Amino acid sequence: MTTDPSSPVAQARRELGSRLRQLRKSAGLTQQAVADATGQHVTRVSRIENGGQAPTERQVADWCAVCRADAQIPELIATTQAAETAYLEWSRQSRAGMRRLGDLHSIPTYQRTTTFRIHEPIVLPGIFQTETYIRQMLAFWYAFLDAPNDADATVAMKAERTAVALNPAKRILAVLGEQALRTRRGTPSDHSDQLTHLLSLMRLPFVSVGVIPADVERRAIGTIGFWIFDDNAVALETPTAAIKVTRPQEVALYASMFDQLQSEAVYGHEARQLVGKILASL
Repeated sequence: MTTDPSSPVAQARRELGSRLRQLRKSAGLTQQAVADATGQHVTRVSRIENGGQAPTERQVADWCAVCRADAQIPELIATTQAAETAYLEWSRQSRAGMRRLGDLHSIPTYQRTTTFRIHEPIVLPGIFQTETYIRQMLAFWYAFLDAPNDADATVAMKAERTAVALNPAKRILAVLGEQALRTRRGTPSDHSDQLTHLLSLMRLPFVSVGVIPADVERRAIGTIGFWIFDDNAVALETPTAAIKVTRPQEVALYASMFDQLQSEAVYGHEARQLVGKILASL
C-alpha cells in the first residue's frame, strides 16, 4: 500500500478520522474517554482521528455508540471499507494478468446483483462486447500496463461473467453516449458485427438501452463511465485505477445522476435508428 500522504487511501482515512473526531467533540468527550469506553489506547484514538491508522468496523460501531450516534454506524462502516478498497492501481493489479482486475467486476458480484445501472459515454459496456471488441481493448491495456498476456483466460472469464449478467431474472439499464456507438475497435466489418450484436441485445425484455444523441442539449455532466450494482456500490475506471464507491450517500448521488442521464437519452425505435445509421455508414 502506498504511503504517499496525498494518495486516495490516505485521504479517505483522514476524512473518516475527521468525522469520528467531530462525533466525539459533539458528544463532549475527550480522546481518553473514547479510548476507555472502547478498550483502546488513547494514542490509537489519536492516530485514527488524524488519519494515521484505520479503525476496524467494530471500533467504528463502538465509537458511534459511545458518542450516542448509532444512526451513523452504517454510513461510517461503509466509509471504513471504502478507505481501504476504494482505489486499486491497475499497474499493481495487472502484474498477474488482466483476468482478475476490477474488484466489483467479478463473477460473484455479478451473481449477487439483480439490477445493473450502467453509464458509458465513449465505449460499449463489457457485457455488450463481442469477443473481437474485447480482444482489441485488451491489446491496448496489455501494452499500456506492461502486463503479462492472459487474453484467452480473460476472454473466457468475461464470457462467463456476461452469461451471468444476461439473465432474465436480472435487469440491465444502460445509458450510452452516441460516441460509444461510434468508437471503433478493429475493422469496419468488426464494428458492424459489434453493432449488430448490440441491436440483438437491445431487443431483450430485461435489457434497456438508452442513447444520448451527440447533438442533444446536455444538462447532466457525466464525463466518466460508471456502473451501479443494485444500491450497494459503484464502480468507476480511470486510465490508471479502479475506484469503488460504497458510502450510501455517495451511491445515492450516482443513482440520481443516472436518473438525469436517462432523461436525456432516447430509447426503443429511436435508439435503434441511431445504431442503424452508424451501421449504414460502415
